[in-house]
Amino acid sequence: MPFYRLRESYAVTGFWFNENIHPVREYQNRHQCVKEFALQENIKLIDKNKYGLMDFIKKTIFNQENRCYICYYDRLNMTAQCAKERGFDCFSTSLLYSKRQNHEMLKEIGFTVAKEHSVEFMYQDFREYWKKGIELSKEKGLYRQTYCGCIFSEMERYQEKSIV
Repeated sequence: MPFYRLRESYAVTGFWFNENIHPVREYQNRHQCVKEFALQENIKLIDKNKYGLMDFIKKTIFNQENRCYICYYDRLNMTAQCAKERGFDCFSTSLLYSKRQNHEMLKEIGFTVAKEHSVEFMYQDFREYWKKGIELSKEKGLYRQTYCGCIFSEMERYQEKSIV
């Protein structure tokens, strides 16, 4: 959904960089979905196709309580760096669409990395489009993820709630 709103005012280029997603099959499913959507909507896609589970684990294994900050920072920092290198006016993130992400943390990190790279962070709260986005993805037959993406969120999603 953010794409449709953004393209009303911007020439949108997609950017794939999600090296934290686990397991590799989940990474591949999400990557394929992004490529399919980019083709369907005629979106230029910058594809940083790198499965980086080991790097993510090294950064978070003894710092799990800050894993979302680390993930957001890495992804937004890479996005801002790419935007600066390619001369884009600004950057944003589809993470601002999710009701399950820490929106205030995303906003803070977005503005921080924007300043570090001297490129504008285009902030917009896209959560109001959550339900419509789900409907659209189903209509288009796009893959729908069932957890945030990292090995820790996968564990939280699927582990037993109570152990006897």
